[in-house]
Amino acid sequence: MARYTGPVCRLCRTEQKKLFLKGTRCKSDKCALNKKRFYPGKDPKARIGKKSDYSLQLREKQKIKRMYNMLEKQFHLYFERALRMSGVTGENLVAMLESRLDNVVYRMRFASSRAQARQIVNHGHVLVNGKRVNIPSYGVKPRDVVEIQEKSKKMLPILDALSEVSKSGVVPWIEIDIDAQKGTYLAHPKAGEVADLADIKEQLVVELYSK
Repeated sequence: MARYTGPVCRLCRTEQKKLFLKGTRCKSDKCALNKKRFYPGKDPKARIGKKSDYSLQLREKQKIKRMYNMLEKQFHLYFERALRMSGVTGENLVAMLESRLDNVVYRMRFASSRAQARQIVNHGHVLVNGKRVNIPSYGVKPRDVVEIQEKSKKMLPILDALSEVSKSGVVPWIEIDIDAQKGTYLAHPKAGEVADLADIKEQLVVELYSK
């Protein structure tokens, strides 16, 4: 699957929101939003003003899509699947995005960003229920056990990322054993439980795709 390879700090400036695309840098004083308040481009002030309903819907979609490190085609496929499921489409979409293996690896603090988590999964360092899985979009199910395989447990990027647990903890729908570098995906979270999406209205994404 294709992926975005451009400057990621530019994406945060475009959305005027921290998307946590560069790991610990996003939590430091080096974050681009702490230095440059305006949108990127030659005339950033021209973008400031009253926005149409379509613009608001588009921006909410772009925030979620970019936060989970996805391109348009793949994100739209997730929406179509969420639409066919029973229940609230927006909540279904969030649950599916959170259950992606690369996101679960990131939530378990085995990686400092989703991009790094994707690389760790791609390179075969992750086991799900004892079996190696190298597909970042693999859907983790409740009670699945995700762990770093034995020969990869001394990798510096993983050890550095795990040091963040003592500072930020982990989300309530995940349980981890730091020493064993193993975690359990307890349940699919609801949209309101995901702090990263607290100020994002997923219903606007539903409205955008429903036109």
